[in-house]
Amino acid sequence: MRVGIFFGGISREREVSFAGGRTVYDNMDKSVFEPVPIFVDSLGQFILLDWQFLYKGTIRDFYPSTNSNNLSKNAFQVYIESLSDLSASDYENLMNQVGVPLQLDDLPHLIDFAFLALHGALGEDGKIQGVLEYLQIPYSGSGIRASSLGMDKAFQKKLMTHSPFLSPEIAPIHRKDWIGGRVDLMNMVQKVGFPCVIRPANQGSSIGVSIIHESDKHLLSKSIDKAFFIERISIESWQNRSLDEKVHYLQQMTDVRSGIGFPCRDLDHNNLFFSPDELLVYLDGLSTTDKVVLQGFDNEHTVLLEEFIDGKEFSCVVIKNSDGTPIALPPTEIVKGDEVFDYRSKYLAGLSRKLTPIRIDDEKIENIRNECEQLCAYFAFNTYARIDGFIKEDGRIFLNDPNTTSGMLPSSFFFHQAAEIGLNPSQFITYIIRTSLVERIDTNTYHTHYNHLLKELDTAIQQSQNDEQTLKKIAVFMGGYSSERHISVESGRNIYEKLASSSQYDPYPIFVTGNDTYHELHRIPINLLLKDNADDIRDKLANYKQHPIIEKIQKQTQGIRTMFTKGDSLFPPYVITYDDLSTQFDAVFIALHGRPGEDGKVQQNLEKFKIPFNGSSASSAATTIDKYKTGQLLKQHGLPITEQKLVSKIDYIENTSGVLQDLAVSISYPFIMKPVDDGCSSAVKVIRNETECQAYFALIFELNPEHDLRKTLSLLEKEEFPTKDCVLVEQLIQKEDADHFLEITGGLLCSYDNKMQLTYEIFEPSETLTSGDILSLEEKFLAGEGQNITPARFNGALSDISYEHIAEQVKHTLKKAATILNVTGYARIDAFVKIYRDGRAETIIIEINSLPGMTPATCIFHQCALNGYKPFEFIHQIIEFGIERNQQLLRKGNLA
Repeated sequence: MRVGIFFGGISREREVSFAGGRTVYDNMDKSVFEPVPIFVDSLGQFILLDWQFLYKGTIRDFYPSTNSNNLSKNAFQVYIESLSDLSASDYENLMNQVGVPLQLDDLPHLIDFAFLALHGALGEDGKIQGVLEYLQIPYSGSGIRASSLGMDKAFQKKLMTHSPFLSPEIAPIHRKDWIGGRVDLMNMVQKVGFPCVIRPANQGSSIGVSIIHESDKHLLSKSIDKAFFIERISIESWQNRSLDEKVHYLQQMTDVRSGIGFPCRDLDHNNLFFSPDELLVYLDGLSTTDKVVLQGFDNEHTVLLEEFIDGKEFSCVVIKNSDGTPIALPPTEIVKGDEVFDYRSKYLAGLSRKLTPIRIDDEKIENIRNECEQLCAYFAFNTYARIDGFIKEDGRIFLNDPNTTSGMLPSSFFFHQAAEIGLNPSQFITYIIRTSLVERIDTNTYHTHYNHLLKELDTAIQQSQNDEQTLKKIAVFMGGYSSERHISVESGRNIYEKLASSSQYDPYPIFVTGNDTYHELHRIPINLLLKDNADDIRDKLANYKQHPIIEKIQKQTQGIRTMFTKGDSLFPPYVITYDDLSTQFDAVFIALHGRPGEDGKVQQNLEKFKIPFNGSSASSAATTIDKYKTGQLLKQHGLPITEQKLVSKIDYIENTSGVLQDLAVSISYPFIMKPVDDGCSSAVKVIRNETECQAYFALIFELNPEHDLRKTLSLLEKEEFPTKDCVLVEQLIQKEDADHFLEITGGLLCSYDNKMQLTYEIFEPSETLTSGDILSLEEKFLAGEGQNITPARFNGALSDISYEHIAEQVKHTLKKAATILNVTGYARIDAFVKIYRDGRAETIIIEINSLPGMTPATCIFHQCALNGYKPFEFIHQIIEFGIERNQQLLRKGNLA
């Protein structure tokens, strides 16, 4: 069955939709379906996307192409709607660079079924559902009317006031009244009280949402502006900013999730600004007495002031059981502080906790499930839905956010709760397609060919279940005990899911706990693998007991499990040994980061038991995890590095003033401080003065862990800061006398040639763009957050120097570094590049990751795509190299 995956779209949720479409594409069972990626751009045009672009970090990384973005004097990355002077032929040319533009009448010839991973306007509001109904193409999820109701939160609330369901008190504010100054704000606030929630009526992913705890008219107005996507700028304040500060401010505005986006309009003078460059020139030309009120084109017509419900927050997915009746899956509790469960908390591993089922009495859990099932029936949601709400201590349930769809990222509630009934993401996607097809048959008057599709699909599913071909068994290691454990789980899940949807491998998730001297390996079922983060998995392992409500739901959904799974997917976790691995698995994929894994300890054990694994050998990994040792070794072989100093906890305590004085003189402010043996941007900070330096040492050495120290270092909410006995201090690498300067990350892949000699395939490096001083955890791993340009813009403004001339020099240095450190398998190398007018490029290596992050958004997948590898094919090459290397070593007698 040809399944068109629709993703991207015109809404502010386009980035999470883009990442969700990629998840669906990767996890779709390739033995049953042919996925067809249909990207919807932010002007509403359908494009049959070339698969390579699926693995970009954000839409702005590839569309419009970076050649178009080079027109920006300040390197702003914008969406297609910001190219104001785009002719029809130019637009078509841009589309042709990433795929094939489609007309509506192309769709029936291209796809048999539409999987909707779209969010917001033209995605989940009933409009695209209507188009597909007209084209007689069956699609996933609810129909037109239910989708429309699920989108408009204001109308939902109106309907719920006439129903038996409890809903928070609300006060709607209309755009024209707010802009016209006709809103009696304090009178409206009295209706809902404090704290109160302010939210746009037609946005998802918590975009534009604020919680206000006290009666502060200025804060209220600012939050309502945010929900209407209005930005007020004081020109006096604007002119006090430096150029860098102005550019950073406008970069934030271009982010459609947190800023108003472009194009935007000056409401007082009706001036229109398509790009941040245009706005920058305009603002610089105004006098200090002026004020500018801007509103994004993609804005909101209604904002809701909503009563804050003081209770446990939950989300509950409702699906159709095998007999067609709605059944609520176990509701998940969202554990957080007073902050909004925002985009960052929803989609970045480790920042929030999702506990399933919610921690309340069984009777109350069943009450939530019953309410959610009844609400789905009330709104006529069909196929599936996600209902968000609160339950108060007295048992009252407030359902305040019914959704006809949900995010399709690996960490989404959909996959999280489906795992509790034994379905992995690939199986759940198959379930969604089949159930939606049945729904289209039941609710459509023209469905003859739908019956034929269903019959073919059932045959394909049955054949897949009965397929007894021999698959390679791969143990996927994840977790660990470093500050990188949450990213490790994300990587491990991604590897598992890519292998599980293939026809060559049978993956088994293995969660690793322990310490530097002892590793405990836990074989875990799918419902533990899909827990929110490493700490949730660890806690479940410590006291594993299946909740009676989950057991009940598992029994009720046995029919679903029988149709869509094979084997036992709901076994209790158990401990296995390295010796067990050697007899039960063909290879191990180490998706660990930091310790253990990148320190070589796991590899030592695998080598001992002659088990093939990915990545470098134990000895090489033990070197590359140490950034100081890596740098000094590269320096000995003639490669340029930045100035480095190690500071131990003992030395700092015994001679604090001497250490501080030495760093100020020998390295000089500003400089970089980081753990010597951690990655994933863990505790990497630019230090500008002695106060920040002392705060860093105090936190990392646990000398004076006061809360104010976190503020001194501008740590984000819940940002993890590890405890270490040694800190690496590095000179800040800057442009200096270079003509062009950029930060890059480059991937590589190893193979053996015909003579069994090791060869390196160096990928085209990515240029990494950061919104702050350091590339953050979010920018590296949060879908839609980081901006990476692949290949890097090496020539910059030096138009007379070719890309190839610089790239060859950079790749030569990357290969030399890998060879010096005996890196094998695959790796990611981070570096800075200085480019001079004479065409000379100097590449300064920062670190080498022997087990780079393998999350869906990581840029190593962008790079391998340019060389023709889809992510699964890249992973396949990595595994096969590890098996081949193991066989070579066995033949040579180099494995004990």
